[in-house]
Amino acid sequence: MDSGSAEVIFESHYFRLFSDGHVERTGGMDTVPAGFDADTGVTSKDVVIDAATGVAARLYLPSIQTVRTPSGSDGGCTTKKLPILVVFHGGFFILGSSRDPNFHRYMNWLVASARVVAVSVDYRLAPEHPLPAAYDDSWAALNWAVSGAADPWLSDHGDLGRVFVAGASAGANIAHNVAVAAAGMNGLQAAPRIEGVILLHPSFCGEQRMEDEAEEFLEANKKRWAVIFPGASNGSDDPRINPMAASVGAPGLARLAGKKLFVSTASEDARAPRGRAYCDAVRTGGWTGKLQWFESEGKGHCFFVHDYGSHEAVALMDQVVAFIAG
Repeated sequence: MDSGSAEVIFESHYFRLFSDGHVERTGGMDTVPAGFDADTGVTSKDVVIDAATGVAARLYLPSIQTVRTPSGSDGGCTTKKLPILVVFHGGFFILGSSRDPNFHRYMNWLVASARVVAVSVDYRLAPEHPLPAAYDDSWAALNWAVSGAADPWLSDHGDLGRVFVAGASAGANIAHNVAVAAAGMNGLQAAPRIEGVILLHPSFCGEQRMEDEAEEFLEANKKRWAVIFPGASNGSDDPRINPMAASVGAPGLARLAGKKLFVSTASEDARAPRGRAYCDAVRTGGWTGKLQWFESEGKGHCFFVHDYGSHEAVALMDQVVAFIAG
């Protein structure tokens, strides 16, 4: 669409929104194809989850190892079922996809290291599709992944009794929210059964500045949130972006699916204060699961995606792998 005569009504470091609805992004939309990765032995493919909404995913499968059954059994060899990891990419709800070159490389590394079958979700992006579209898409993708009939990679190799949800940045925010939604279905037969939740540098916000939180960063987040989720309740104290807000009717952190939770922060990330506060709130909020927090010193936001193979990225990966292995 030609926006030559349209007025810019919102501009940030990441995108410009014009009065005619057109959006110009500053980057973060490069893609690479799926396929076999020789460095890790992981194979990926793209699938459509919902043609009506455009929700899709990139599936990842590590090299499959056969296991010889004990003598006297009737099988001879079998394959061990692997945990299922449903992952949501970052990008401030505005940028990125499962096909992003750096995120795709990270997923290959994660799948090979943790030996999981992964579902990397492509949700609709704001502001063309304002929130809660991304939350709705991600919830639909999770339910698709655990349906038992989603794709042969999942049904043949995935263990539906060991499902994890994970995300980076805005994707970690989404992972938190689908875990809350799953807990809200507790006891229902159709509820996704989640073993663990992995939040990597989660993106949260709020109306009031926290101690050690940069004022400029907070105000930029609040303005962007208002544009991408105009229907949010209480602005950036909506519980979907501020789980610690004492909002009327908010589900509370005691309602979080899974037996265990892993939260990572980075000391040089402006989001770290809220990530730490989130951990404190979960600990004191009545949740009965096991919480693990890990902070990378001297590193910034989502460094593990682009700073591939660094000492700090490997240390964080080791933590994630151990968490999944349990």
